[in-house]
Amino acid sequence: MTERLSARAFLTLVADDSTFTELPYPARDSKPDGPLAWQGYDASRARAAERTGEHESVVCGTASVAGTRVVLIAFEFGFLGGSLGERTGDRLEAAYTHARTHRLPVVPLVATGGSRMQEGMLALTQLQRVARQSALTREAGLPQIAALRDPTTGGGWATLGAGADVILALPDAQVGFAGSRVRPPDADPAAYRAEAQVTAGAADAVVPPTELRETLGRWLRLLTGGKATPARSPTTPEGLAPAPVPAALGTVDLPGTGWDAVRRARSVERPRAASYLDAYFTHRAAINGDRCGGADPDGMLCGFGERDGRTVAYAAQTGTATRPAGYRTAARLIRLADRLRIPVLTLVDTPGAANDAEAERQGAGAAIADLFGAVAAARTPITTLLIGEGGSGGALALAASGNTWATPDSYFSVIAPELAAAILKRPADQVEATADQLRIRPQDLVDLGVIRGIVGPEPEPEPDSPAHPRGEA
Repeated sequence: MTERLSARAFLTLVADDSTFTELPYPARDSKPDGPLAWQGYDASRARAAERTGEHESVVCGTASVAGTRVVLIAFEFGFLGGSLGERTGDRLEAAYTHARTHRLPVVPLVATGGSRMQEGMLALTQLQRVARQSALTREAGLPQIAALRDPTTGGGWATLGAGADVILALPDAQVGFAGSRVRPPDADPAAYRAEAQVTAGAADAVVPPTELRETLGRWLRLLTGGKATPARSPTTPEGLAPAPVPAALGTVDLPGTGWDAVRRARSVERPRAASYLDAYFTHRAAINGDRCGGADPDGMLCGFGERDGRTVAYAAQTGTATRPAGYRTAARLIRLADRLRIPVLTLVDTPGAANDAEAERQGAGAAIADLFGAVAAARTPITTLLIGEGGSGGALALAASGNTWATPDSYFSVIAPELAAAILKRPADQVEATADQLRIRPQDLVDLGVIRGIVGPEPEPEPDSPAHPRGEA
């Protein structure tokens, strides 16, 4: 289990040297033994203050983290288990208000057992206050990056933790809505650990304490452009960002037939999404999971990367059948990028959506619909590169209408040629002819107006070119 550092020690671990300045806290009159007159409550608080040196369960202030100014919220678990009460809510509201006033990201360093029983429902309603402050900060276009310490349970996990845009966790930290004393006796303890939350798509990554400042700094630079305000993308006169794609990594010649296009797109030698992302970005950081209990790490790569000093979000299919969690993760990515005004690159490469029974139980149709909606509603520029198979609606859901490009070794089709032939009751020897009839080659897609152009393998055009990738018919 990760060592439980005090709030001040953890602030020292995360903040740049001598940059932390504590925020002033609102004054609140308090009745003896609190709002419920809970016998011994004042004495418990006094002992907690003597033991920890703190007067509440959170310490809030501003600091630099790897060079980026932020508002830090550090929980002191030694003060009544890091529980939330009315005074905790006062401090949290003041911290979020300061962040919005000064356009600073918020980084909660969470270690809490939940709401304070000695204040009853008044303590529990602090979660509504926190949720409101988080929502206002989200509306203001400011990122929230949570670091989960041991333990992170109850309402603190369900608001400050799980409600953040990016969620990092310390190794083996206890993370879950149910604390250790209120779980079923036969509950698997491993399910309440940080690693399990990452597997379930509820957190993005497990980060060792020694790497946390650097990791937070990388995320803060990506989500703010290294400044106190979110990154913003220049647009062309058409309202489209220069397409953030590398030169194609595949072949230069175009396929002669529809079936040639299919064979090339399905070739194991063709470059996949990771190759394109590595070629395009200086560095990148991944988000994980749909926050609904699922992740598709093998089928959908999502995150943020840096290119020529600015941030670009990416959602990339990897050539496999995309799972519902993959679609939901991509929708989550696009909505976050839209809120932060960060342009998005999507790479389309899938034979189609997963169509097994488990995918249906996981809500495949709803997940695809959600992604269609996220792409359609986005105000930030989205650019799509078709790099391999474009299989039906499972591929189209990730494509930007009016700003989709293709590589020479790709195809886009309403349905796979084999399935089209089967539906039309054609024999197997008619599959290749059916592929031609479907007009699925990149050059066919240009002629039909489905895509804007074909990206060749030559060096990229100048960055100020209105149509950054070279369009070829």
